[in-house]
Amino acid sequence: MMSTKSDREAELRAFDETKLGVKGIVDAGVTTIPSIFIHPISKLHLPPKITDIDDDDDRFLFPIIDLRESENDLEHRKKVVEEIREASEKWGFFQVTNHGIPNMVLEDMIKGVRGFFELDNEVKKCYYTRDFVNDKFVYHSNVDLYTGPAANWRDSFSCMMAPNPPRLDELPPSCREILMEYSGQVMKLGIMLFGLLSEALGLKQSHLYDIGCAQGLNVSGHYYPACPQPKLTMGTSKHADIDFLTILLQDQIGGLQVLHQNHWVDVPPIPGALVINIGDHLQLVTNDRFKSVEHRVLANHKGPRVSVASFFSTLFQESSTRFRPIEELVTDENPQKYREITVKEYYAYFLGKGLDGTSVLPHFKI
Repeated sequence: MMSTKSDREAELRAFDETKLGVKGIVDAGVTTIPSIFIHPISKLHLPPKITDIDDDDDRFLFPIIDLRESENDLEHRKKVVEEIREASEKWGFFQVTNHGIPNMVLEDMIKGVRGFFELDNEVKKCYYTRDFVNDKFVYHSNVDLYTGPAANWRDSFSCMMAPNPPRLDELPPSCREILMEYSGQVMKLGIMLFGLLSEALGLKQSHLYDIGCAQGLNVSGHYYPACPQPKLTMGTSKHADIDFLTILLQDQIGGLQVLHQNHWVDVPPIPGALVINIGDHLQLVTNDRFKSVEHRVLANHKGPRVSVASFFSTLFQESSTRFRPIEELVTDENPQKYREITVKEYYAYFLGKGLDGTSVLPHFKI
């Protein structure tokens, strides 16, 4: 008789080999979720979620920053820099409005992601792969399917859009044009944000750009089908991002939560806004000044939820660049906290560990 571990491995492989992801399970009409998606109850509901917040208590009001005129109005820019500094130090997250990307581009990007995942099965299967290094466009379900403690109720695609974007014919027709357009717009916004973040650290505007924070851009589309038993699983497990900076476009269904002061706080969907969060690599180079904060996405009876995460990272590139805390941010009062590492070294450790709810950063502390 097969062991429990062998049973699980067989179930994971069978799911993977369908090449239809979680959507395939939903399309089959299941009313109970497969065991590989069931998360330990102890990890699902702790710590507590913020439900009722006093109107006078601003500790749990998610930061929203208006970028309008931040490039042209010096006084407003100072205000924006201070708001970004405070949010990056206390929350690790904030939303931006008036960021310069037209609403139509945002809407078309959401439609493009949904269009890909709702392609005919036989067409979509052709893009399914677990070769995250060599394939230009990677459609899969759960990057840590074989290493994580439980699978998440989510399908994804990802593609490196900078510094060497794929050719148009290497992308699915359902989203190729908008992927190119959206990625170009996100790159411009990212460079602007790195400038504001540099100033918030008391550095020259180009500092984070100059050390390579904007060298690579990976754009990932996520599709969270409606779940028949959302209380047993997660859309995305608790984790912190492993990049420098993430720009997230989400639809209006909601479900994203940020861990703030040991409470789960909802990130309210705001039409036209983008969610920004600090990644582990930015926490490392800022020597813990800016925080890479754990977050998660709840599974939901509603669906599909669609989001687009743009990661500033050289994750899947052959790069020997080494990162360490910025010299100007290391002082006697705040000594160097991390050893020098490459992105590849970081990712290898992360992938082996999986999304198990624990941070990667402590592994690289001095």
